[in-house]
Amino acid sequence: MTDAHHPFPPQPRQQQSPPGHTALMDPPPDHGEKTYRGNGLLQDRVALITGADSGIGRAVAIAFAREGADVVISYLNEHEDAKETARWVSEAGRRSMLLAGDITSEQHCGQLVRQALDMFGRLDILVNNAAFQRTYAAITDITAEEWDITFKTNIYAPFFLAKAAAPHMRPGSSIINTTSIQSRQPSAHLLAYAATKGAVSNFTAGLAEMVAEQGIRVNAVAPGPIWTPLIPSTMPPEKTQSFGKQALLGRAGQPAELAGAYVLLASDLGSYMTGAVIPVTGGEIMI
Repeated sequence: MTDAHHPFPPQPRQQQSPPGHTALMDPPPDHGEKTYRGNGLLQDRVALITGADSGIGRAVAIAFAREGADVVISYLNEHEDAKETARWVSEAGRRSMLLAGDITSEQHCGQLVRQALDMFGRLDILVNNAAFQRTYAAITDITAEEWDITFKTNIYAPFFLAKAAAPHMRPGSSIINTTSIQSRQPSAHLLAYAATKGAVSNFTAGLAEMVAEQGIRVNAVAPGPIWTPLIPSTMPPEKTQSFGKQALLGRAGQPAELAGAYVLLASDLGSYMTGAVIPVTGGEIMI
């Protein structure tokens, strides 16, 4: 079943190895390539987006570029996906920089900020979007190493990046973290991931207070079930097949459907918003 624009489950059975690749997904995700129209809301600003190679990160990169921003595309090792994001940024008439590497390293996070400043001379927007998740049936299946990498990717990295970026951000700048509905409605099979997303929401509120005097706003977007490479690469095929069915709207969201929330928080439209979490969940309630 489909509506005019969006596919409904069931999706074809599929599975990938982490971190997953956009080109292998069926149906392909919509990042707003054909639909997002910019209005100059981020003209000549510079944004650093982690996980910008695919999924929500790619959709945000496309939207920001069409709103007039230059984009630093941070990603792990998905080079072809990252090049595709850069192509869309270029087609929007904006500059991009591709920076691969492991954001669990504080040194790498510092290098990301320094290279962004060296290339563009400023940094106005930081989007902490990259995430790691895997599913487990029992707590005894989760190793200490697995717990560690989930926390280092999902909450240490945003801390490292905010710490490196904030001293260089001007009044009116924006830090946007990607949390999740899992922060309020944790699923047992996503124990580690959900725990980190609760931490991200708390980190958002505390950091907003900490940097308010600098004129930096800090907010978060909380996605519900969104169709990205994270899904077929971290969930069993039967869960991927029915993914999104539980939402009130009866389907998974597309990455493009979150872009507007990030644009709001990054732009002057959100100038009186800080410490907020915007739910984009398809009707699942953030209790």
